[in-house]
Amino acid sequence: MISLFNTVAPNKVLQIELAETVAQVLASGQYILSKYTEIFEQKFADYCNVEYCVGVNSGTSALHLALIAAGVKTGDEVITTPFTFLATSGAIGYVGAKPVFVDIDPDSYNIDPNLIKQAVTAKTKAIIPVHLFGQMADMDPIMAIAREYNLIVIEDAAQANGAMYKGKRAGSIGHLGCFSCYPTKNLPAAGDAGMITTRNAEYVEKLRLLRNWGKNPSGEYFTEAFNYRISEIQAAILVCKLKYLEQWNQQRAVYAELYQEALHNTALKLPGKMSYSDKHTYSLFTVAADKRDQIMDFLAKKGIQTAVYYPKPLHLQPVYAELGYRADDFPQAEQAARTVFSIPVYPELSMSEHALVKESLLEAYREFADHAG
Repeated sequence: MISLFNTVAPNKVLQIELAETVAQVLASGQYILSKYTEIFEQKFADYCNVEYCVGVNSGTSALHLALIAAGVKTGDEVITTPFTFLATSGAIGYVGAKPVFVDIDPDSYNIDPNLIKQAVTAKTKAIIPVHLFGQMADMDPIMAIAREYNLIVIEDAAQANGAMYKGKRAGSIGHLGCFSCYPTKNLPAAGDAGMITTRNAEYVEKLRLLRNWGKNPSGEYFTEAFNYRISEIQAAILVCKLKYLEQWNQQRAVYAELYQEALHNTALKLPGKMSYSDKHTYSLFTVAADKRDQIMDFLAKKGIQTAVYYPKPLHLQPVYAELGYRADDFPQAEQAARTVFSIPVYPELSMSEHALVKESLLEAYREFADHAG
């Protein structure tokens, strides 16, 4: 089986380096918010070209704390995309706010900036663009709308470690950026981990209190807060892996380009690289076809694992029934949900495995040529 992800390979390649680093943490006896957390926060802030980074225990926690730090509260509205993982809208619900969905651009699968203004109301407090599948949303018009209506922009960059937009890293354009290092991400921890980036010192002060029970360095508690601290072991692992992120992203891009070259004459819809996107990290290589299920079954019989991200957009999920959205409210998101599927693109994929995926997709296309598209 050629898996969609390989969570073992990155650790195996760096086995000695990771073992030595983790051993240092274990020997120190300092397992929470210590040396490696500080090192990782500084290195990731530098990598993103921002002043600050705050490590937390997951990408979901990053979104939750970013919303609190931004002052989003009960009764507010937050504009985002319906074509994303539940954590994006779930974090909005954590603070008592209401998610307001806007349809996606069909080429990038990211929120369509042209549709945001009509969703703004007097209750709108923030916008959360999601940089889906490794490509950033079109941030300039989003930031312009935010300035016009005095809104906070929180980048959901959980799938976009290292992505770039007009020379700027993901997490460096909005007021806050939220990242995930879940084991299947392109910067993978050995468990859950996440981080928040910002240029705002006031946000950082709030975030550091919020992740650690509201406790300041002198031991006083200033607010009711959370146990959202990043593990020192995970921070140490990420210090090691951050050095290889550019190399890994480049290999993903190589494999993505080979897929593009091989499949561009088929009716399969391939990932669109937008003109504003300087770097697509291909955290997922996502194609689309009307006969998706048949093609996925065909690939499975060849020993190739695929998956659908996401089979039902958020506005049609039962959890949001009370918001009153209906089928056809967001046709682009719904079309994507009916047709997309992701194929292996991780950097440890061998050339022979990549070739097998490529040839099997071509064979599947020929098998369903009358119906794929």
